[in-house]
Amino acid sequence: MACIMKGKDTKRERNTNSLSTVAEIDDLVTPPVEIRYTKNLINGEFVDAVSGKTFPTYDPRTGEVIANVAEGDQEDINRAVSAARKAFDEGPWPKMTPYERSRVLLRIADMIEKHSDELATLETWNNGKLYEQAAKIELPLVVRLLHYYAGWADKIHGVTVPADGNYHVQTLHEPIGVAGQIIPWNFPLLLFAFKVGPLTGLFAAQLFLEAGLPPGVLIVSGFGPTAGSALAGHMNVDKLAFTGSTETGKIIYELAAKSNLKAVTLELGGKSPFIVCEDADVDKAVELAHFALFFNQGQCCCAGSRTYVHERKYDEFLEKAKAMALRRVVGDPFKKGVEQGPQIDSEQFEKILRYIRSGIESNATLECGGERIGTKGFFVQPTVFSSVKDDMLIAKDEIIGPVQTILKFKYQKWRILHLRTQAGLRYPHYQGKCLYVIVVFKVGYNTQKLVRIQGENFLVVEDITEQIVIVDFLNGSTKWIKWKN
Repeated sequence: MACIMKGKDTKRERNTNSLSTVAEIDDLVTPPVEIRYTKNLINGEFVDAVSGKTFPTYDPRTGEVIANVAEGDQEDINRAVSAARKAFDEGPWPKMTPYERSRVLLRIADMIEKHSDELATLETWNNGKLYEQAAKIELPLVVRLLHYYAGWADKIHGVTVPADGNYHVQTLHEPIGVAGQIIPWNFPLLLFAFKVGPLTGLFAAQLFLEAGLPPGVLIVSGFGPTAGSALAGHMNVDKLAFTGSTETGKIIYELAAKSNLKAVTLELGGKSPFIVCEDADVDKAVELAHFALFFNQGQCCCAGSRTYVHERKYDEFLEKAKAMALRRVVGDPFKKGVEQGPQIDSEQFEKILRYIRSGIESNATLECGGERIGTKGFFVQPTVFSSVKDDMLIAKDEIIGPVQTILKFKYQKWRILHLRTQAGLRYPHYQGKCLYVIVVFKVGYNTQKLVRIQGENFLVVEDITEQIVIVDFLNGSTKWIKWKN
């Protein structure tokens, strides 16, 4: 619904001729797929959770239950880790030649490709993402990624190292051991391929077995506070990879440290800026910024979720961005022509609506959207805010939804645009010739910045004297400048 709202006391102005285009969400496609795998895969067999518990997984188009999946917890993790340890220490996989392992991975890729329609259907049904996106973008990427890994299987080499004296020194790359992988919900199948989610992951795991992967694969479905924490704190897990929120990442790190100091890889929250400068092509910038934010219903950790526009381009950009959001087609993700499906679940749906209310209460201007679509399912209108300030929650927090925040900036010679955020996964997009731009990324207690000065990229570290050292990572030179607010 088109609307303009500023502040919590302003009434909405509606234009019934400027509705967001919405597909018929009541006439939903019935997915042509059977759900066959809902149990935990442990030691090559699909088994119920030890507790017998299950949890429902939903169709986000309707909010109705699709299936009940085994809910793993501490005991299931123990069984799975024990099976994985035995497979690593005694099973056939480590005894295979690299060429043989490569052949298995290639067969897995072939199986994924053969069943890509069924996997894409499950992904859309369980996740709400567009079928065209799952079938034509994500599944081919999964296949390509497996081909890539297969190609590396017999090309992992050590090196010889010069040594003082009559010695021979060499390095040997060896598998780290049992690895726990905690997969996010926004790209479950693609991240499954990256790291090895619930329905597509279990189906893909069955294809792995059929392709010849030996028993010992660790696939346990469950919740973070139970299965996830058990995995992170397990003494027999050697490596852990997690993709998800920053707050959960902190818990994962703590559990890993308190157990066996296992190696941990974290990919956490992002609030990446999209910067449109004074000499930008506005039409192209609007198109790119729209895609950077609204792709995958806005549920993307590296989304360009803060749009900064130079003051001289701001009004033109805002009107065109609003018009593009109003034209966005929302509806059943199985239907061709639909550009945006539902959010993943009720929790994320309500979280997005809370942030929208927060933006309104902070006196940002709601240009369009801001409401749910229909009375069932988790559809949210494409939403655009203007008059956004850096200290507002919608500008600082990772929303993970179809909410575009458009901020205005200006710069002069010797002045710097300072974009402060607690999280940044992706370098900003640049349109035009930005002279002085600093983007802040906080890693632990360190503050790092990416700065673009006269077309050059610099890494910036701010110290306690309020001076900034600019490190040119292209040629290693450094420059010092005084910070100016």
